[in-house]
Amino acid sequence: MSLNKAIFNWSGGKDSALALYKILQNKEFEVLTLLTSISEKFQRISMHGVRKELLVQQANSTGLALTIMEVPEMPTMESYETAMRNTLEPLVDQGAEASIFGDIFLEDLRSYRENKLAEIGLKGIFPIWKQPTLDLIREFIDLGFKTVTTCVNEKYLDQSFAGRVIDENFLKELPKNVDPCGENGEFHTFVFDGPIFSNPISYSIGETVYRKYEAPKKDNSNDCFQDDHKKEDPYAYGFWFTDLIPI
Repeated sequence: MSLNKAIFNWSGGKDSALALYKILQNKEFEVLTLLTSISEKFQRISMHGVRKELLVQQANSTGLALTIMEVPEMPTMESYETAMRNTLEPLVDQGAEASIFGDIFLEDLRSYRENKLAEIGLKGIFPIWKQPTLDLIREFIDLGFKTVTTCVNEKYLDQSFAGRVIDENFLKELPKNVDPCGENGEFHTFVFDGPIFSNPISYSIGETVYRKYEAPKKDNSNDCFQDDHKKEDPYAYGFWFTDLIPI
């Protein structure tokens, strides 16, 4: 029996990696391609700040195809949705029936995704949805995955949490208000080893820099890029980015 063909939305981080692991294990879907959005200007994974070269190495190590969608540094909802539609429609023509995500509990983000996917005939799949995040991160570590933080939100964490491998010590040091999977946008990661890879991804730690984004000119034009998808101004806080340098 043929498998349902699917697109896997790959951020390069731990939630994506664990969700992909589960999809590959249950063998319900054939993953046509990994799909990742990168900044057109900086050639880095959106919000994670990871270089395109490392993304390509990840994809090569999984043995899966990679589709890259380039977006402006601060895309509007309209420009993002246009780019996404233009990227997804050819994949639908290739037989894709589903689009898979590593989201865990952001209800409004899931609804947004499902509504937009339905417009072009795709179904949203969420393999780690509503699972306790502390259980997920421990499962991730126990499976042998290794990941490093590449971006932390200063609203929740200070610079010392950037560029760190997530282990039990990292989890113990997290403030009580920080989700252990960073599901509210507290931090983002890069997975460099684990059971989905044929070989580890080699990198060295580069400079850690602080960046703060300006609000777009039109109100609400960037709502889908707010870390926690709430009405709070996401531009009130900055981010610490640690550069990972390919070896």
